Amino acid sequence: MLLSKLVGRTVKETPRDAELVSHRFLLRGGFVRQYSAGVYGLLPLAQRSIAKIETICREEMNRIEGQEVKMPCLGTKELWDESGRYGAIGKDMFRLNDRNDKPMVLCMTHEEPVVFFARTELSSYRQLPAMMYQVQTKFRDEPRPRGGLVRLREFAMKDAYSFHTSEEDLQNYYWRAHEAYMRFFKRTGCKNFVSVMSDNGMFGGKFSHEFMMLVPSGEDTLITCTNCDYKANQEIATSPFDVKYSNAQPLQEIETPNIKTIADLSKFLKIEPSSTCKAVMFQTKEQELVIAFVRGDLDVVEQKLKGILQKELIPAKDAVIAAAGAVAGSTGPIGLNLSKCLVVFDKTIVTGSNFAIGANKDGYHLNNFNLERDFLSGLTDWQKQRVKTGDVAAARAGDPCPSCGHALQETRGIEIGNIFHLGTRYSQSMNSTYLDHAGIAQNHVMGCYGIGITRLLPSIIEESHDERGPILPITIAPFDVHICILNKKEGATEQKAMEAYNALRKAGIEVLLDDRDEKPGSQFADADLVGIPLRVIFSPRNLNENKVEFKFRDNRVPAQLLPAEEIVDFIKKTVAEEYLRYSVDE
Repeated sequence: MLLSKLVGRTVKETPRDAELVSHRFLLRGGFVRQYSAGVYGLLPLAQRSIAKIETICREEMNRIEGQEVKMPCLGTKELWDESGRYGAIGKDMFRLNDRNDKPMVLCMTHEEPVVFFARTELSSYRQLPAMMYQVQTKFRDEPRPRGGLVRLREFAMKDAYSFHTSEEDLQNYYWRAHEAYMRFFKRTGCKNFVSVMSDNGMFGGKFSHEFMMLVPSGEDTLITCTNCDYKANQEIATSPFDVKYSNAQPLQEIETPNIKTIADLSKFLKIEPSSTCKAVMFQTKEQELVIAFVRGDLDVVEQKLKGILQKELIPAKDAVIAAAGAVAGSTGPIGLNLSKCLVVFDKTIVTGSNFAIGANKDGYHLNNFNLERDFLSGLTDWQKQRVKTGDVAAARAGDPCPSCGHALQETRGIEIGNIFHLGTRYSQSMNSTYLDHAGIAQNHVMGCYGIGITRLLPSIIEESHDERGPILPITIAPFDVHICILNKKEGATEQKAMEAYNALRKAGIEVLLDDRDEKPGSQFADADLVGIPLRVIFSPRNLNENKVEFKFRDNRVPAQLLPAEEIVDFIKKTVAEEYLRYSVDE
């Protein structure tokens, strides 16, 4: 490709609203252009890189017997009603009506469409297991698109779905898919990534793993152990914490004028925050108040709370809080109208004792609250159905590991892939069955496997760049080699460069040739912004000595001067070696 003909130009200025390194370099390097918030167009450089990512992905999916399909982006309300998700998913889903006023959706995920395929095509146990995958555009009405291609409203994903006759067969395939993901990410040049336990969220099922690129700019918090291999997203990470239990003391109502926060309450009572209990309030779409009670030194993880209640949550409004009898700044369980609210106690309140907690009375708190004695024991059967206990607290750095007891640590990451156990969550609700050995209809047992195709390119740039631009691995770089011609007016220089360019292309090597009449500094700055791993520089001075300069974009070794007649063979050999660096053994 001649750079003078390439659609997409480099930009010297750093865009003001580009917060992430990858966002800045993708805009400045002429990879992408923004149409609106969370909506980007891919220029040829990005399209070539993402096409290579897709190719590697297809190879790994085919390697585990995946069969590629293509499902529509546009879905019908009826299909999503079958699974129950049309009403369960909130504003993240794009909804529209067609010209006949028929409700439609733009698919943010494809469990429903793929189950439609399964129930029409996979009717016998003899056809199972089977896996279908696609690379398809997804739509998600993100409230806060960010980071360029990292969090978009329209993006490309590889999603795969496997169908099985048993949980055992699904689990065997689940770990085969996990291995395929590890190969895929290594082949695409990811270096610092991990697989962590995660939350199944709106997908349902019993367990899942996320693949995380560990970079400081990541939007997810990961909890890992300093001693063992425990790793989890903070959304599901847990800890036994440090529990201090003492014999139950008499419950006391204490006047606490103008005390509204845990910090103020701890100071007023001269106790540690871990001896207090705080209330975090949400509400459901049905206008029910949801109150999560957790130890005062801990935070509530909203995703854990959603998992316990199986409900979407939004911030609580004052009218909903008041209707349930809760008093902001002094919220406690005693005196709540449980017909108007759902209450969840974190396990730290279940196992602890003698907490200072709100009295539901302005200017007062209760001291020495013990859950069973002071609240649960006095509930009627229907009231007990409105109260749940579970793990809703956020594990933190320094807390004990749930596996070995050593200290946990926090790190940041970008999610680049995920795999989910789905079980029969969708096959039951959508009546997707096969006939077993005895001719009896059974629900398909399902797994789900996603990779953020569009997101992977910026994620790799986040971990692989310098101050001048991205440093792309050869397996996903838009071109293998970048040729620069210095001082084009010297005709022999351009001729030698063109000869090498044509010879390399004939050998199947992808080459970008900077044929513009630009100064060396400008050419090198643009080459750095494009991030191609290998660079060849033709200049009159070096050619006068029959030499050509070669350098790696990552500067792993100093630039080399090579005999001009050897440069083509040298590049062929180096390109082959570079691809070998990212190969994965069978």
